[in-house]
Amino acid sequence: MDLRQLRHFVAVAEELHFGKAAERLHMTQPPLSQSIQALEADLGVQLFFRTKRTVRLTPIGKHWLPHARRVVDEAATLPELARRLSRGEVGTLRIAFVSFVGYSFLPRLVSRFKQSFPEVEILLSEATSNVQIDSLLAGDIDIGLMIPPSNRAMPAPLSYMPITSEELVVAMPSRWIKSRNAEHQSGTISFEDFKEKPLVLFPRAGAPVLHDLVTRFYANYGAHPVISQHAMQMQTMINLVAEGMGLAFVPSCMRSLSPAGVSYLRLQVAAPTIEVGLSWQPDEASQVVKKFVALVKDEIASRSAASSL
Repeated sequence: MDLRQLRHFVAVAEELHFGKAAERLHMTQPPLSQSIQALEADLGVQLFFRTKRTVRLTPIGKHWLPHARRVVDEAATLPELARRLSRGEVGTLRIAFVSFVGYSFLPRLVSRFKQSFPEVEILLSEATSNVQIDSLLAGDIDIGLMIPPSNRAMPAPLSYMPITSEELVVAMPSRWIKSRNAEHQSGTISFEDFKEKPLVLFPRAGAPVLHDLVTRFYANYGAHPVISQHAMQMQTMINLVAEGMGLAFVPSCMRSLSPAGVSYLRLQVAAPTIEVGLSWQPDEASQVVKKFVALVKDEIASRSAASSL
């Protein structure tokens, strides 16, 4: 059985006349009759009752017709679907991202992409950078929005493109804020004010770059952090801060998440910054992936142009 035979069957079933069906298919009647006979022989069933004057569908033919028609109709859309896939207009885009990106540029990128390509399905999942790299190599995701390794060395065949850098701020329990401290009231804090206070921090195994960035910050001032609790999710860290478990270093974009009991303070000294970027497999990238990468490049260029004004 092949698609040609299905088209022949649907035409005869709809016309209930071999001559009219042959004319509709732009062929002669004998090869059409032979095609239907071969289809019935291949299936081992009778699809039509035939007399010299009439053609009728058998009960099997009646039940089989809508299924055959659906296959024929879907086959007719395949050439255009292939062309649209080649243009990146349809398909699926699987994006993994580190948690704080959801409070930064990710919503804007997704919104812009959906406006341009509304028929592309975007699947979002939160994952650490290490997990994203493994998933990219395994082909389980298409795009990773991640914190790069400390030396930016990505395993082949992955590529990496920096997008932005986020300054770290201190998320502190509001109850620790001193009402008479002018610095606190102005939204800043000195290292001396918190160096001995308990700290909520990412475990190094899950987020080595962020973990090392914070511990090096303490070491630069001859101090060691007093780690009270490890947490993998940024939102969990902030919720622990709200409960007074400790302070936390978080990207500045997290200030948009403002639960009761949490205050955000900028460091009076040079603050650590964390870079985040996009990683993908260019050699295996679909047109949808290429379109998304191009959109990110355009976003970076637009932001750069705006900042230079």
